[in-house]
Amino acid sequence: MHKPGDVVLGGLFEVHYSSVFPEWTYTSEPQWPICKGFDTLGFRHAMTMAFTIDEINRKSDLLPNVTLGYSLYDNCVALVIGFSGGLSLASGREEHYVFEENCLGTPPVLGIVGDSASTFSIATSNVLGLFKMPIVSYFSTCSCLSNRQRFPSFFRTIPSDAFQVRAMIQILQHFSWTWVGLLVSDDDYGLHVARSFQSDLTQSSGACLAYVEVLPLDSDPTKLSRIVDVMKISTARVVMVFAHEFHIIHLMAEVIRQNVTGLQWIASEAWTVSTVLQTPELMPYLRGTLGIAIRRGEIPGLREFLIQIHPDKVKNGSSGTSMVRQFWESTFRCKFASSGWLKAGEKLCNGEEDLQNVESDFLDVSNLRPEYNIYKAVYSLAYALDDVMKCEPGRGPFSGHSCANLQTLEPWQVVHYLQKVNFTTPFGDQVSFDENGDALPIYDVINWLWLSDGKIKFQNVGEVKRSDFKGEVLKIDEDKIFWNFIPKKPPRSVCSESCPPGTRMARKKGEPECCFDCVPCSEGKISNKTDSMECTSCPEDFWSSPKHDHCVPKKTEFLSFHEPLGICLTTASLLGTFLCAVVLGIFIRHRSTPMVRANNTELSFLLLVSLKLCFLCSLLFIGRPRLWTCRLRHATFGIIFVLCVSCILVKTMVVLAVFKASKPGGGAVLMWFGVMQQRGTVLVLTSIQAAICTVWIVFSSPSPHKNTKYYNDKIVYECVVGSTIGFIVLLGYIGFLAILSFLLAFLARNLPDNFNEAKLITFSMLIFCAVWVAFVPAYVNSPGKYADAVEIFAILSSSFGLLVALFGPKCYIILLRPEWNTKKAIMGRGTTNSSK
Repeated sequence: MHKPGDVVLGGLFEVHYSSVFPEWTYTSEPQWPICKGFDTLGFRHAMTMAFTIDEINRKSDLLPNVTLGYSLYDNCVALVIGFSGGLSLASGREEHYVFEENCLGTPPVLGIVGDSASTFSIATSNVLGLFKMPIVSYFSTCSCLSNRQRFPSFFRTIPSDAFQVRAMIQILQHFSWTWVGLLVSDDDYGLHVARSFQSDLTQSSGACLAYVEVLPLDSDPTKLSRIVDVMKISTARVVMVFAHEFHIIHLMAEVIRQNVTGLQWIASEAWTVSTVLQTPELMPYLRGTLGIAIRRGEIPGLREFLIQIHPDKVKNGSSGTSMVRQFWESTFRCKFASSGWLKAGEKLCNGEEDLQNVESDFLDVSNLRPEYNIYKAVYSLAYALDDVMKCEPGRGPFSGHSCANLQTLEPWQVVHYLQKVNFTTPFGDQVSFDENGDALPIYDVINWLWLSDGKIKFQNVGEVKRSDFKGEVLKIDEDKIFWNFIPKKPPRSVCSESCPPGTRMARKKGEPECCFDCVPCSEGKISNKTDSMECTSCPEDFWSSPKHDHCVPKKTEFLSFHEPLGICLTTASLLGTFLCAVVLGIFIRHRSTPMVRANNTELSFLLLVSLKLCFLCSLLFIGRPRLWTCRLRHATFGIIFVLCVSCILVKTMVVLAVFKASKPGGGAVLMWFGVMQQRGTVLVLTSIQAAICTVWIVFSSPSPHKNTKYYNDKIVYECVVGSTIGFIVLLGYIGFLAILSFLLAFLARNLPDNFNEAKLITFSMLIFCAVWVAFVPAYVNSPGKYADAVEIFAILSSSFGLLVALFGPKCYIILLRPEWNTKKAIMGRGTTNSSK
């Protein structure tokens, strides 16, 4: 279809959707392919370019005094036809093989609008780019066409697949779909998308491809069956398809045969608004489809222009009656008399048919998408030519500041101005090209809504556009989306469910990173967000919660007054203190009796007081350790026990001294064991222990310590002894005095006396030594608060042992056998025993 003009623009469109290649016999001249299957929408694309040029020619402010012409070619969805058409446009020679008509040819064009398929544009641009012929495509999206070194004169008014891929990823992120299948066509369009998608998907969203399958160009049923089998077996519920209409038609035939349902289809711009797929058979499978669509626009006056198309009319001097006749025959299902014999059931076209009375998408201008891109492409070339006309001599962009003119204008000069084009369409969209020839990217998000009358509505539910600051920005209205699922909610499509807080992701070996196991965090580690890659350790004084999703303060452990063990030990300590007070009261009440006065009353009272302090000092070992309690507990215990044992030692020495004094010549011994000497001995022995404790506290004082070695989830508060040597010396000194007392008492156990106190001392020291010998290994092997409990138990046991062994028999005589508590009774029984 051609129209003459001062400047001619070329166009490449898909007016037929298939072609038949004759067999090559190599014995005669090859025949040209024959185009089949008239594509009404493809014809509308071509008519949109014709309308746009007519509109520009009517404008007085754009290319005044210049008439644009056009030369439109049909590529018949065949690379060889489209490539030949492009060469014919650029060279000015035409071979009109499609309709087997010979034409006189057209003048060379200064720009081409097209082609639609990326593969066709690549082939044409590879050659015409050598001559800097400007090509503005309205439908070729392959990201490879952004290569300026390879395609220096290629422009497009549709976003590249690089942006389309990122737009798709935005949709996947919005609905949290991380496990998706990808189907692509076996051509430049599909294969480049597959590479871009695989590289961008993981980097941008963390999603993974469950499978990548290439749809065969020949629609081999065996290959399609295998692909659908993969889709059926896969756990991915979302399938993205970057392919053309004819791929989808054959694919869906196999999907219907195997009855594969429950999939959410994501359509590329190549088939998002395809009316060919709007059939009742496909709707149960394709309804609810989401897709990326070319920006919809409005072209005022286009419908009126299309209505005027008639095979008997030659609009404004254009030629192309044959193409219009084919459109007429396809639309009204009739034949012109010149087209040959009528087949059975066919009617004759009379030219009186009315386009407005036939049910067709041809006049539906409510969803103009490729047409809008064609409209912008033609205007881009027109504005570039207008800038050429407006160039002021001496201020031009070329050598010597010269300007170009229409008589000598060359394609590369048009490319220069086309790169700088910037205008706004009547619909409000800005049109300009970046350094790669790509237009400002924007897509509509389309949803296939199934209406109650069985029809499909392409509903706009959002848009994706590029922002200079935020990258690709998705705006989507979920309330408008129709979901082909029950309930009407987006499906979940994940390889592995998200790992909740308290777990971490562990990738499955040999599988994509979206497939993982959720491994619980180990003790002491947490993860407080979903899908954590690692678990983090809690601070030193904290531990993981039972769910491992946050850190909690560690439990503290020390021997407390409030726990059962602490209560029992406190009760025993207070009981011992009370008993000591009772015994002391008894001794004070009967202090004048022989039983109390028998062996130094003052030492007995001092011994009872020291035992009382022994019971009370055990309370220092209960409660949370603090600096002052840690320093006092061992020092107090050591000094008081030495005081107690010193009293016992002195009492034992006095018993031996009295016995020796009763022998002839032994009176001098008693002068060394008078009251003052006894007091002095006790004081000296106790002062030695006090000195040991003072040195220990000054140079290596016991101190509170938080011990985390016993338990991972607990902090054990304990007192560290500071100097182990000091602690050993303290216990060793007590042990030395105790052993010395035991030996002396053991030697004096058989002395003649009715009430020989040496026996009681021997027994009490035996208990004392046994308790503290058992204490050492038990203390060393008891962790935390149990070490304190062992030490308290040793203090209480030895104190009770001394109290009962030393003062139990005396209290028994004083309270229950008062007749024995006389000097006569004691001495008399001794005489009787001797005579026997």
